[in-house]
Amino acid sequence: MKKVLLLLLVFAVLPLMQLSAQNRPLILYTWEEMFPQEIIDGFRRDTGIEVVYKTFEFNEDMLTELEITEGGNYDLVIADDYIIEFVVAEGLARKLDKSRMSNFSNINPTFQYQFYDPTNEYTVPYGAGIQTIVYDPAKVNLNIKGFSDLWNNALRGRLGITANYRVITGNVLKSMGKSYNTEDINDINAAGAKLNALIPNIRLFQDIDLDRAMAAGEISVGVMYTGEVTRLKTSYPQYKVVYPEEGIGFGIQAAFIPSRAPNPNAAYAFLNYIMDPKRGAQCFEYSGYYCTYSASEPFISPRYKDLLILPNLKDFEMIENIGQEAENAHTRVWRAFRAALQR
Repeated sequence: MKKVLLLLLVFAVLPLMQLSAQNRPLILYTWEEMFPQEIIDGFRRDTGIEVVYKTFEFNEDMLTELEITEGGNYDLVIADDYIIEFVVAEGLARKLDKSRMSNFSNINPTFQYQFYDPTNEYTVPYGAGIQTIVYDPAKVNLNIKGFSDLWNNALRGRLGITANYRVITGNVLKSMGKSYNTEDINDINAAGAKLNALIPNIRLFQDIDLDRAMAAGEISVGVMYTGEVTRLKTSYPQYKVVYPEEGIGFGIQAAFIPSRAPNPNAAYAFLNYIMDPKRGAQCFEYSGYYCTYSASEPFISPRYKDLLILPNLKDFEMIENIGQEAENAHTRVWRAFRAALQR
């Protein structure tokens, strides 16, 4: 009799357990404002899956969190390329079952098989960014063509730059005809000396809101991330965007499913949902980053096409992780630059 009651109890509880598993939310872990609310609401409406949106400020915080939880607290993470290389190396991301994403073929191959996922097994790209120069031609009597022009005396006290050491020192290296990813210590040190010579022209040194600073007239020239460029140009079309003639570096934001994600089914459903051509276009118009889905490009509105579809550039390269000795040289150069900037 006890066995019969136990079996009845199991069969009564099992459907509830299955229902609970199906209705578990998607735990999404990324930066703020990565998706329009319409996408989050539409996913919930169409699939019945709630989205719990958790955020981090720095990629390194995300990696530490995944290490502590051994990849077990989040279903889907979107982060920058360089940190994903460490995530994969530490076994904190699972290989994707592409058969569960009918829209996977919509991805632009340009953004696949990159250094952080060379076998294209772990990630789905979600937006790309390049470092571009923007300036106000009404205030700058100079035809800016590349990074080398930023040292012109006419720009004294009028320049804003991002506060990312590999981006900025990398731009200096490009102005010297070198690679962003050089491991030549002499080249990195020479870039540091040249960077210090740029200080008289720098008015703002910050990682966000350079677009707002230019709109407010605080700076006339800026080296900005793609999202800021998009916001600026859509509101102020008179500003000029320059793809530096020396070549540019680009980075990719990508999604991955942690190795012990509690609800990978929801992660697959969400990835497939946003890779839909029209929804993808909606996402990139919202984020302001380059469209990484070929199938979404025809659906980018005319207002955004020139800003969100990667131009046919002659010379661009990914900014990749480098050896420890070269990394240390970059750190020394950057610290010296920041100290000199504050004097």
